[in-house]
Amino acid sequence: MNMNKIVMLNEASLSTRVEKLCDVDGYLKSVVDQFGMPPLWAREPGFPTLIHIILEQQVSLASAQACFDKLNSTLDELTPESFLTLNDTALLRIGYSRQKTRYSRILAQAIQERSLDINNLTHESDKEVFSKLTALPGIGPWTANIYLLMALGRPDIWPGGDLALEVALEKLLGLDHRPRGEEFQELAEAWRPHRAVAARILWHYYLSR
Repeated sequence: MNMNKIVMLNEASLSTRVEKLCDVDGYLKSVVDQFGMPPLWAREPGFPTLIHIILEQQVSLASAQACFDKLNSTLDELTPESFLTLNDTALLRIGYSRQKTRYSRILAQAIQERSLDINNLTHESDKEVFSKLTALPGIGPWTANIYLLMALGRPDIWPGGDLALEVALEKLLGLDHRPRGEEFQELAEAWRPHRAVAARILWHYYLSR
């Protein structure tokens, strides 16, 4: 377990960090000036949120939300144990793909068997959380980083491969292409240690335009 103090964003610290970014970056300041403060977009840590993020992989947020809502209406409570009672037919009816069925079951089994202590991730460092989550099939860097950013409130997470952030950067910076890979990472270096806050400003820009 990481013994250093774990920093988590809240409404007050989000506001403070937004102000710091606006002081050093005119592009981000222009977004806040035009559209206001970005939402915190916090999610409750735990199994349901991680399932929701898996459902969001490579589909629209609306589609993932519809599937997640059907899943919750099917079960009295969404837990690893209740999820594992659903067979392939039930999950297909809910809207699950074969791959996401497999990934979600692996996650549920890992938590049930205690090979992953999902509740303890709150107390782990960013690096430790990332390593433990990405050790599971179907949880790649984007999924792990979104969980760190939204569920655990870590302030310096930058989720590579996020399409909305790529589009926002292209439009805001006036680029002739979507920045990806190394370029995507390099563009965020100046925003350390507030990259998760910069991501929220850019998502706010993407959704508000």
